[in-house]
Amino acid sequence: MTKPKLALTMGDVAGIGPEVVAKVLADDEFCDLFTPVVIGSEDILKRAAQQLEIDLPIRNANSQDELFPAEDEFGVWNPSSVDVRGIEPGNPSEKTGQAAYDYLIAAIELALDGKIDGIVTAPISKAAFRQTGIEEPGHTEILARCCGRERFAMLLYLPCGERVAGKFGLGVAHVTLHMAIKDVPASLNGKAIEEKIELLHDFFERIHNQEPRIAVAALNPHAGENGMFGDEESRIIQPAVQRAQKRGRNVVGPIPCDTLIHRAVGGEFDGVVAMYHDQGHIALKLLDFHRAVNITLGLPIVRTSPSHGTAFDIAGKGIADASGMQEAIQLAVLLSR
Repeated sequence: MTKPKLALTMGDVAGIGPEVVAKVLADDEFCDLFTPVVIGSEDILKRAAQQLEIDLPIRNANSQDELFPAEDEFGVWNPSSVDVRGIEPGNPSEKTGQAAYDYLIAAIELALDGKIDGIVTAPISKAAFRQTGIEEPGHTEILARCCGRERFAMLLYLPCGERVAGKFGLGVAHVTLHMAIKDVPASLNGKAIEEKIELLHDFFERIHNQEPRIAVAALNPHAGENGMFGDEESRIIQPAVQRAQKRGRNVVGPIPCDTLIHRAVGGEFDGVVAMYHDQGHIALKLLDFHRAVNITLGLPIVRTSPSHGTAFDIAGKGIADASGMQEAIQLAVLLSR
């Protein structure tokens, strides 16, 4: 089988992105799974490899036609005009935000043009993005805009393993994403909940060819306790679940989140629809921080990412764990096939 071509974006170069990319490329056996091209600064990647005492056969790609050199070399393409060579680890700035954005946009265009089979993104800094004037708060929203998709979702996916009893792993899709908690209730609507149910269903059918068992989380404690703590469950969430059930989806809810995740981890559900960011992220990252993979559902291209952030506090120290990047690459390989 032909190895998929994957673009590894460097993310914010002041974070641990360059380090985890270098560590992945240094694993010859792992790199047999795919053909990589790094989208980012060649100088920053060389600096990271030098700090790690890794000898990487890097070749600068001057154009899109040179992305994939000889088999024993890794192509690095820098599509950004921003000079980040003097950026020190742990010091994000407007420069690092703009460069990270440029890397992402270039990778998206390569994927849409069919020149690569998927994108695996190292973490960016939302604060650095904001300094550049970029309106979107993160990867997911930028990907959706560039791909022209209004129906999309962030999925945190934990593959099968000792932490999850289900045979298909556990995926959590989010109805709302990068917004203040106070804005979540007003942002919920039945259409968005139904869309996330459908996207979860499509994802599990795609990778496992099985009808998934999906549960939808309540927004309020005790699922609102019959209106004592809020009425979003009866007014918005339950009707959306019932409409999905009428379409034949194996879905239940709303279920209080304090018991739902426990039941899902025990193998009762394959997928969970969470109402907001931390409702899903805290649970999955607590279960297995380094194996959880971020996937953007609903796109015409493959995009995955490790679930960790930029970790500016440890950037440049050589101690970043690259296993999350490896998990994201493995899933991108699977999805691209």
